[in-house]
Amino acid sequence: MATSLKVLSFLTLTLWSATKLTAQIEIIYEGEKSKASVIGQDTIPWVFLDEIMVLDKPTFSDAEARLNYLRLKRRVIKVYPYAKGMGERLDSLNMKLAQEKNYFKRKRLTKRYQKYLADRFEPELHKLTVSEGQILCKLIYRETHTTVFQIVREYRSWIQAVGWSATAAWWDIRIKEEYEPSKVEEDALIERILQSAFASGQLTPRTYFYYPPSVE
Repeated sequence: MATSLKVLSFLTLTLWSATKLTAQIEIIYEGEKSKASVIGQDTIPWVFLDEIMVLDKPTFSDAEARLNYLRLKRRVIKVYPYAKGMGERLDSLNMKLAQEKNYFKRKRLTKRYQKYLADRFEPELHKLTVSEGQILCKLIYRETHTTVFQIVREYRSWIQAVGWSATAAWWDIRIKEEYEPSKVEEDALIERILQSAFASGQLTPRTYFYYPPSVE
């Protein structure tokens, strides 16, 4: 019991001493006001560091699993810029459509987007492998919250969307598939690859500049 009282007294004295030795003041640090702590004869400014993301390194059960991961990473890095471009272009279109009330002008805006799909997106699909094409469809959903099938149906036509779906299915690409990293293991790996690439500067995440008005 006596020993416990001695330890408690020691801790109390230590805490009291620390409060006496440490004071908080306001100083000018790098041209701006900042709080600081005074410990003894040292003045230590409070500095807020930039936010960083810490990602654990993936572990693999064998060499084949590691090779599959590296293949997936290469494909994701290759096709993400296409999905990013699709998302940014779709944001641009939706922002203009939200501001334009004239029916004929809206049709012209949509026609331009249809031309973009035909000139920019369709040729890229022909260049990609089956695996890259499927990853691209998933990433387009990630960037637009809309499947490729829904985009084609809305901005081209339902018949075109069905045609795209049938053609893609022939090559084992599912344009109706969503992106679900919380449920699908491959999607979780894709998300890990993207976050790591964003953190290292290998890829740049797209900027979202259009948000549909909320429905009350």
